[in-house]
Amino acid sequence: MGRWGITLPLVGVPVLDHRELVAELGDLGYTDIWSAETAGTDAFTPLALAAQWSDLRLGTAIAPVYTRGPATLAMTAATLAEVSSHRFVLGIGSSSPAIVQRWNAADFTEPFKRTRDTLRFLKAALAGEKVSEQYDTFAVRGFRLERVPEQRVPIMLAALRPNMLRLAGREADGAITNWLGADDVPKVRAELGDKELAARIFVCPTENAEAARGLGRMLISTYLTVPAYAAFHDWLGRGELLRPMHEAWQAGDRRKAAEVIPDEVVDDLVVHGSVEHCRARVAKYAANGVDTPIIAVLPTGEDQLELVRALAPGA
Repeated sequence: MGRWGITLPLVGVPVLDHRELVAELGDLGYTDIWSAETAGTDAFTPLALAAQWSDLRLGTAIAPVYTRGPATLAMTAATLAEVSSHRFVLGIGSSSPAIVQRWNAADFTEPFKRTRDTLRFLKAALAGEKVSEQYDTFAVRGFRLERVPEQRVPIMLAALRPNMLRLAGREADGAITNWLGADDVPKVRAELGDKELAARIFVCPTENAEAARGLGRMLISTYLTVPAYAAFHDWLGRGELLRPMHEAWQAGDRRKAAEVIPDEVVDDLVVHGSVEHCRARVAKYAANGVDTPIIAVLPTGEDQLELVRALAPGA
């Protein structure tokens, strides 16, 4: 086994209460800690703390390119690279209309170009260049970092479909994806090429399949009705299987949208079962071409800190 990541902070666990767990992760076999940013913690603060509690690699999965200005994003990345002794990977992406428009009052326009332009700006800025550039989606005049990272900061892109995966393969250090099954990995890998592929894998370690599928259906109906994810699963070949969900969602029947998702889709996209079974399923993602599987533990009612320990490759 190569890399083995975990998504922190855990749902419902205060950020500072992770210190003891984070200090143990390396001995348990984890290599990476990755954050997320929706409506809970921001992507960077938990990693700044984790940098002081462990020597693991740290990454954002992801920081949206619309919710911080380009210069602010560069400064934040440079600072986290410094405080982590250059163990930081900056993952960026377009995020979603809900997060960008409804919650952050920004225009969600031309997400591919905005992500590409932000990537190009960050590569120049983090290298210490003075940037004066008219990009397609924004302009920067005369910006130069005062504290340039001593080592190059890797940048990875959130990518679902061929255009963004190919951009990640050409211009970034890799791609970050999620909401895919282990058997979908070769199709994604074929578009990315040989750059690093990280995947957030939703893991619900319980042998209560009904409960796991119920939670999975709720999450799938929430996420996969977002246009980018809908198009992703059309491309992966689940369009017909998910058509009833989309029809119910568009009709305003959220409950039915979740109910009509087939078991096979839930079982493909949400890993559940005993911790031993879950570890084996995560390992299958790696065997199929994911360089960095990133476990995201879904709540089961059990102690989440202990579940992280149980899901470690060395458990």
